[in-house]
Amino acid sequence: MSTQFSSFQPPIRTLMGPGPSDVHPRILEATSRSTIGHLDPEFIRMMDEVKVMLQQAFLTNNALTMPISAPGSAGMEACFVNLVEAGDKVIVCRNGVFGERMRHNVERCGATAIMVDDEWGNPVDPTKVEDALKAHPDTKIVAFVHAETSTGALSDAKTLCALAQQYNCLSIVDAVTSFAGCELRVDDWGIDAIYSGSQKCLSCLPGISPVSFSEKATEVIANRKTPVQSWFLDMSLIMGYWGSSNNAGKKRSYHHTAPVNSLYALHESLVMLHEEGLENTWKRHHDTHLLLRAGLEELGFEYIGQNGARLNQLNAVKVPEGVDEAAMRSALLNEYNLEIGGGLGALAGKVVRIGLMGHSARKENVALCLAALKDVIK
Repeated sequence: MSTQFSSFQPPIRTLMGPGPSDVHPRILEATSRSTIGHLDPEFIRMMDEVKVMLQQAFLTNNALTMPISAPGSAGMEACFVNLVEAGDKVIVCRNGVFGERMRHNVERCGATAIMVDDEWGNPVDPTKVEDALKAHPDTKIVAFVHAETSTGALSDAKTLCALAQQYNCLSIVDAVTSFAGCELRVDDWGIDAIYSGSQKCLSCLPGISPVSFSEKATEVIANRKTPVQSWFLDMSLIMGYWGSSNNAGKKRSYHHTAPVNSLYALHESLVMLHEEGLENTWKRHHDTHLLLRAGLEELGFEYIGQNGARLNQLNAVKVPEGVDEAAMRSALLNEYNLEIGGGLGALAGKVVRIGLMGHSARKENVALCLAALKDVIK
């Protein structure tokens, strides 16, 4: 039996969940530009600009700063498979879903994960981390999530990285939700390896993962006892294609066919970030959060987690008593074309997650969200 197919026309939604966020029209337009070869001199020139703009956005001079041609989960794996070898000890801070994913990465590398647990919704406790470092003086790496997307908790990356340095460890930081959404200073805070995603506070298409490695981390990669277990994510191979800030414009070697048009989109998003200014972008996320928080609390929603350790760009709240959160989210989607997220793991069915990320972090989106919520919870 033959089947007739036609072009896919997605509905127009307002995306205010945990990601992806709304993609800015300028970025959508950038993806429609003519595709050129991934070794074309003009494309390589654009690649060099992407690296420089990523360095500026991460606030780093790290030569090994680039986008991985895959989503944030691949950026996470790139950090672990390049830095972790069998037999290593890695302290993994777990205060939500994505800390648990770090554990899986460590164990798949044949290393031992020393778990430091905090209640979901709370930030990582530096005292517990230091206790673990004292108990395991042969630890190689401290890994933690800066902005835990599953709970809306913001941990103190500066303090945690300082502890790692104090005990002669590297740090691996998940910045998927924090990058370009709140204060993040790679060099000043001494972050050794960091990964993010394109689809959140950058307002870009999903599918690209910016990463950055310090000189110390790069030396560890260069002096591994064993080959990196992933060919595709082996940074020593990828560098032959992406190059470094020290050899910009030199001949590149083929590694993989880069997602050319998606990188146009990333380039445009970074240009827009540069135009707005990094600290202005942080402030916009903060200001829209304050508007949303006031309105949510007036409607009876209750934030989880600790005051002072909550994300501006990901608001995790308990629904008012008597409200079915799944039915509420369904009504928002079907009646208002508005997407918010449900809880994950231990918080499934208990909270909703409302994102204010990138192009979604606008006053008009806050107004729409609050009006729609007021209507559907009546």
